[in-house]
Amino acid sequence: MKNDGYKNEYDFVLAINNKKVNELNPLLKSLIKGIFYKINDNDLIKCWRNHLKQKSDIMIKIGPAIKGVSIKMGYKNSIHTEKLSTFIEFLKENNIPKEVYNIYLKYHFGDGTTNGKGNIRYDSSKCKELMKKELELLNKYLSNNELILNSVKRFILFGNNSNYSIDALIYGTPNDFFWLKPKDILNIHKKIIDEDKLGPHIGRLYIQPFNRCINNNEKYEFYRYYIQIKWYNILEDIMQYYWNESLNI
Repeated sequence: MKNDGYKNEYDFVLAINNKKVNELNPLLKSLIKGIFYKINDNDLIKCWRNHLKQKSDIMIKIGPAIKGVSIKMGYKNSIHTEKLSTFIEFLKENNIPKEVYNIYLKYHFGDGTTNGKGNIRYDSSKCKELMKKELELLNKYLSNNELILNSVKRFILFGNNSNYSIDALIYGTPNDFFWLKPKDILNIHKKIIDEDKLGPHIGRLYIQPFNRCINNNEKYEFYRYYIQIKWYNILEDIMQYYWNESLNI
């Protein structure tokens, strides 16, 4: 899927680069007119892949204005990866108490410890069974609006390596896609709640170990100290959001 993702990014570049606005298909024209201002149908567009490690996968330029766009496709999208230690610092900065972020650490390592030094490692299903009440408490703390706002910025809009937000998120391919502005992304994570899900989550973003390394394989031990953030149901969430907006819910 990773290679498919890269190809999809190039397909968007090919569909946009060196085209005039009026030469784009209707979906792409809607995107361009939605993120740029005061443009004409005859304006020439430049587009390229962003080779920096930032949230924008492609860059689009009309005149002096440049916009960054993130592109997703497929299912169970992993949208962010970082060290466990920096993620815990992020929780501290957002006033999550020690006894609460320690719950995540125990879930993350799956061995009953907060440092990964336990002898028996359990998978996520067993952890949810053993830690049901603790995970309910953790998710209660993770559901506050300020943390959701800061998490959307960190994991989707800005990342750790950019001072600039993406201007849009696309889900799909050049001929068949939905797109969202940053405010829409934030609203999705504030309004669509998984109250019955035990997996640690902030809005619609699920927090997981990159690899629990249940079998103690030394090749993967390194990844036990990283987290990944997944947005599982992007398409369904987008469609529900647009439906709710149409009904003014």
